[in-house]
Amino acid sequence: QVQVVESGGGSVQAGGPLTLSCTVSGNSYVTDCTYAMNWFRQFPGEEREFVSSIDNTGHANYADSVKDRFTISRDSAKNTANLQMLSLQPEDTAMYYCKTTRVGGSKWYCWQNWWGQGTQVTVSS
Repeated sequence: QVQVVESGGGSVQAGGPLTLSCTVSGNSYVTDCTYAMNWFRQFPGEEREFVSSIDNTGHANYADSVKDRFTISRDSAKNTANLQMLSLQPEDTAMYYCKTTRVGGSKWYCWQNWWGQGTQVTVSS
């Protein structure tokens, strides 16, 4: 079974930092598959939007709205990706989700995208 677990959310004052973590577990998945780790966020009443991603080589992408403030990193040995968020603003308040997407691997579970349950980030002014 594949599990994606986010942590690190919470409440912070505007201008403050917060670091989110995403850990993937599931012996077959992490050994048989090569995957990118992605962060999305969802504002109340809206669709989830892309925030950042990092593939197995360390190549990272960012949404324009966060690219000067957020940094994604990955520890492949721990199957973890961190999202360091600086200069947080009230408009960053959202539920943040982690998702895996396939880069390689032929097993059926490699082709499946796996989502976590999310972690709430609240930024007060």
